[in-house]
Amino acid sequence: MKKKDKIRKNVEFRRVYRRGKSYSNALLVLYVFKNNTNIDNSRIGISVSKKVGNSVVRSRVKRLISESYRLNRENLKVRYDLVFVARNAIKGKRYDEVESSVINLLKRAGLYN
Repeated sequence: MKKKDKIRKNVEFRRVYRRGKSYSNALLVLYVFKNNTNIDNSRIGISVSKKVGNSVVRSRVKRLISESYRLNRENLKVRYDLVFVARNAIKGKRYDEVESSVINLLKRAGLYN
């Protein structure tokens, strides 16, 4: 993913949390906010709390979420800000479980074609 495709600043995360709509399942929470910028694709932010585990576990969770998003982003609607928040239950899950959780949330949000 390119740098412009990521949400990095705290202000941007807070905007999505406050104004966006949330969807959740056992492993993840997804916040969706329609951005009206001139960017032709969606942006993604990933938040993993220290409660999930140490830095190795948190980094692995972030990689699994971003990879499942990357492989499925051709099927998504554009011009949305998405923030995935990992729940404690995601610790130790395999890639296919995380990917199905991500796709499930995107379908429930109406973003998956």
